[in-house]
Amino acid sequence: MLTSWLLAALPILLLVVLILGFGWSAARAGPAGWLAAALVAWLSYGARADVLAVAQAKAFFLAVDVLLIVWSAYLLYRVVDEAGGVATLAAALPRLTPDRGMQALLIAWAFASFLQGVGGFGVPVVVTAPILLGLGFDPVTAVVAPSLGHAWSVTFGSLGSSYQALIGASGVPGPVMSAQSAALLGAACLVCGAMVLHVVRGRLRLLLPLVLMGMAMAATQAALAVGGVWHIAGFGGGLAGLAVGFVLARSTRRPSEPPGAAIVPLRLVALALTGYALLVVITLAVQFVEPLRAALGSVVVQAHFPVVATGLGVQTPAEPGKSLVLLRHAGAILVYASALTYFILRRAGVMPRRAAGRIAVDTARGVLGSSIAIISMTAMVTVMAHAGMTDVLARGLAQASGAAFPLVAPWIGALGAFVSGSNTSSNLLFGMLQRRTAEVLAISVAWILAAQTAGGAIGSVLSPTKVSVGALSARGASRPPGTLRGSDRAASRGEAEGPAADEEGRIIRSLLRYAAPLLLGLGVMTALALAGGGG
Repeated sequence: MLTSWLLAALPILLLVVLILGFGWSAARAGPAGWLAAALVAWLSYGARADVLAVAQAKAFFLAVDVLLIVWSAYLLYRVVDEAGGVATLAAALPRLTPDRGMQALLIAWAFASFLQGVGGFGVPVVVTAPILLGLGFDPVTAVVAPSLGHAWSVTFGSLGSSYQALIGASGVPGPVMSAQSAALLGAACLVCGAMVLHVVRGRLRLLLPLVLMGMAMAATQAALAVGGVWHIAGFGGGLAGLAVGFVLARSTRRPSEPPGAAIVPLRLVALALTGYALLVVITLAVQFVEPLRAALGSVVVQAHFPVVATGLGVQTPAEPGKSLVLLRHAGAILVYASALTYFILRRAGVMPRRAAGRIAVDTARGVLGSSIAIISMTAMVTVMAHAGMTDVLARGLAQASGAAFPLVAPWIGALGAFVSGSNTSSNLLFGMLQRRTAEVLAISVAWILAAQTAGGAIGSVLSPTKVSVGALSARGASRPPGTLRGSDRAASRGEAEGPAADEEGRIIRSLLRYAAPLLLGLGVMTALALAGGGG
């Protein structure tokens, strides 16, 4: 039994060793994990050519479903960033209040969460760390605060790509687990805000803004996720936090005016938010205007797969693959919003000349590594599921953890994200494993999967790759707030003050001190929900 379990775990263990032990990227280690899974499935689990072929074909549709969102989400971010939209928002926020604690809540919590909702890919820390550094926060705090601040929004961030990956990997429909996921992440939202306040040594009187902003973010994300539009739940929550924080900052204290900072015209702020306003309008129209929804549902790509069985008798029934409704897909909606935004910003005179080429090239470069990791890991876990390796892992995990498994589930998600640097990859790696373990233990699959993705969200900000990129952006922060021109520009400058390479260890240790209790709390919440009969 132990030998069989170790063989089934070999592809995952190989990923951990290659990434943590040898410093490989997820894009480089992913194909090695896929190859290991295919070899173990063939040599030890009797998965012949037909099983492997069907598994790869299904994985293709699952990967495309996620990648369409990843590619187009980054495209929208680059359209807004190329026109200076991100820099405009970054310049406007510090002017709202001179209180450092309130500045941290606005920038490291609400704004970072908003950026995670619309971009991801390390953008929240890359953009906000230089702003915080320019406001006088020390280099380590400038990275730690936004890392913690946006962690809660990772699952429904990047336009829901992580959640879509969980749906595809586990086979559980999104509405089944949206309420549970939103509940855990909503609690994490308030805790993340409190942690930001603690990191910057904010004053006790900021507890009221903390609670009001946190409730607005958590409630908005939950309403959108449970309402079936989880693709905009993350950035909707961040936007709600910014709106409440703006009102609180303006109503309680006179706006600050940093030395040399120019007033940001309201017109530019409105243009910076145009793309995201269009995204909300288009998403809601496609979701709730039935004639439009029906018209865009006319192009469907789907394949039907035959029954296959391994030499050991593990059978996968005949079933359809992932259905891709191309014109109504979240990725297509993002493309519509990106195109309209580009046209509007071009007409408004804020889009630079020949920007389209730069946007296309930067988008391709920005998503290449993530795309390779997603494709290879999707193929790996699909092979493992069809060969019966996932069932072996689930039964062993259930036997080892028993009734304590709800406490363990968030840590499994965190481990996958810490290793791969991505909650999306963690959900692809462990989504089906968590589901099968819950089924073996006869407990709620929805709560366990919610714990998986909530833990993965927290673990993703601990990843050495994310920390390294954030530290690099702080080292390059030589210009004052408001002159930032996006993640590629911030990360390219390495001549100024900021965390030195040896301080990245300090950043990770600091993050762990906050993340460990949060992961423990998520496990306890999951266990209590299950003990109370949560479904």
